[in-house]
Amino acid sequence: MRQHTSAAAIRTASGPVQTSFRDLTCGDARPEYAGRPVKLSGWVNRRRDLGNLIFLDVRDRYGVTQVVVDVSESPDAHTVASTVRNEFVVQAQGTLTTRLPGTENASLPTGQVELRAARIDVLSTARNPPFPINDPDAEIAEELRLRHRYLDIRREPMQRRLFARSRLVQAIRDVHHAHGFVEIETPMLIKSTPEGARDFIVPSRLQPGNVYALPQSPQQLKQLLMVSGIDRYFQIARCMRDEDLRGDRQPEFTQLDLEMSFVSEGDVMAFVEQMAIEVSRRVAPARLFQEMPFPRFTYRDALDRYGTDKPDIRYGLELRDLGGVVEGSGFRVFDETLAGGGRVFGLAALGMGGASRSEIDELTAFAKRFGAKGLVWLAVEQDGSVRSPVGKFLGEDRARRLVAAAGGSPGDLVLVVADRDVVAQEVLGRLRVEVAARLGLGDATVLAYCWVHRFPMYQWDEAAGRWDATHNPFSGVVPEDEELLVTASGDPTRPDRSDPAGRARAMQYDLVLNGWELGGGSVRIHQRDLLERSFALMGHSLEGMRDKFGGLLDAFEYGAPPHGGIALGIDRWAALLTFQTNIREVMAFPKTQSGADLMLGAPSPVDPRQLAELGLRFELPKRER
Repeated sequence: MRQHTSAAAIRTASGPVQTSFRDLTCGDARPEYAGRPVKLSGWVNRRRDLGNLIFLDVRDRYGVTQVVVDVSESPDAHTVASTVRNEFVVQAQGTLTTRLPGTENASLPTGQVELRAARIDVLSTARNPPFPINDPDAEIAEELRLRHRYLDIRREPMQRRLFARSRLVQAIRDVHHAHGFVEIETPMLIKSTPEGARDFIVPSRLQPGNVYALPQSPQQLKQLLMVSGIDRYFQIARCMRDEDLRGDRQPEFTQLDLEMSFVSEGDVMAFVEQMAIEVSRRVAPARLFQEMPFPRFTYRDALDRYGTDKPDIRYGLELRDLGGVVEGSGFRVFDETLAGGGRVFGLAALGMGGASRSEIDELTAFAKRFGAKGLVWLAVEQDGSVRSPVGKFLGEDRARRLVAAAGGSPGDLVLVVADRDVVAQEVLGRLRVEVAARLGLGDATVLAYCWVHRFPMYQWDEAAGRWDATHNPFSGVVPEDEELLVTASGDPTRPDRSDPAGRARAMQYDLVLNGWELGGGSVRIHQRDLLERSFALMGHSLEGMRDKFGGLLDAFEYGAPPHGGIALGIDRWAALLTFQTNIREVMAFPKTQSGADLMLGAPSPVDPRQLAELGLRFELPKRER
């Protein structure tokens, strides 16, 4: 005789999701519960009316269960079901039964059973949604999805990505707790300090004329925690930056923020690498790693080989320095570039030797869009001969040597850019990604992590006449380069682009994944005098340092341990682990490219009474009046 599952067993199987509205979720219904009275609640995913029989597929975030309403078994329930439409919220009560042989639905985990309804209650009616909820493959305009994001999140693709993001955050927490890290929250209202992007500011009502800033990151606070003796800190931190948006950037975002005491650059990188591997395996166990340990590139090597400090290493197409081959060629573009201190770089686009003129024109326009004056190309025929508009200047022998130096073979197309090294590298780096996309290179299932480190400590700001930190102003200098943190004039308040400081390297490191900068960090300066020297190079007066960074500078006088850390973008990581190219696809309520919230209508005009209370008024630029 069949042993019926008890109500207690159902409760255990369902766990805390069992409530007065449901005994099982719509994804829990299985043959082992057959024969039991069951309540289900959810949205109507589909309704099929066959007259005396009405079928309702009831959906919640756990799955879908078929509910059968038979007029001969429950006429009242049938009457109610006849009024139900898609997206109505209903409660169905009845007996869970196994389906008749041949009627099972193998595509559903619950497809072996159905609920024979004795009662249907409509908990909420619904208008016809502006796009289909039950079709995961429907193409829907993004603006419409963002305007009705609460409906978009009901759809299976968005839920799947948000659940993956949740698993990511849980895995991050688990790994850090297992390695002795303490999770500490830092404030959202802090002091405005120059850290690389514009602050969002919050006026203070209690202190008129003063403002808080929303944190671009918890940078100073996590360093203060190291001074406090919390040697391993982390948090899932909310950060805000008032900057232009793109596919991997939003005005507010979430990052894994961590800091460690008594560590070297290698210590931090080793832990982060171990953590990234373990987290990736938990969240996306089917994804393969391109290489372990993660490859490490210096900043200069990354630019020379890939034209970017965030290289996608899933494919080759590496840049080659062609200066030695083309020097003295008589081709004016090459000769003048090299004479002016520029460089000539090329790459071999594999198998594109037969590209049409229109395709080459598209690549040329692409190169010019990013600053190139032009694009030189050489097509390698199957017999090894070279076809190129510049062939008459180079000669057959030099053209063949150029192709060989670029790594080209018969059937390939060699693309060459001559310009200042930064321009030539960046343009070819972007062309490399474009060519790879056209050739279908880069296995989407592979996780190609790598490190880029040894960044320049500073970059010269021509307009401001000062050095700026390439990452953040707290990054430590490579010990052997510390002596370079001086000005040519000897006066720290008068930096010049010829200063030795321009050659200093920072103990900075970025973690890169499939061509995206996942995050960056550094070993910090932990000595007040050295930090003040660095700030002075960046144009800060002694008074300015105290005003902007006084809390941290003072703390360093009470014993600061060597420390370092990193911040990794949760949104970017979640997007890459779920095969997305825009972080909006893994955020519940993102902004548009213009920073607008279409669903809630933000930003919006403020009540004049609020402005008056804060002692504020808006003066819009003339063009906006």
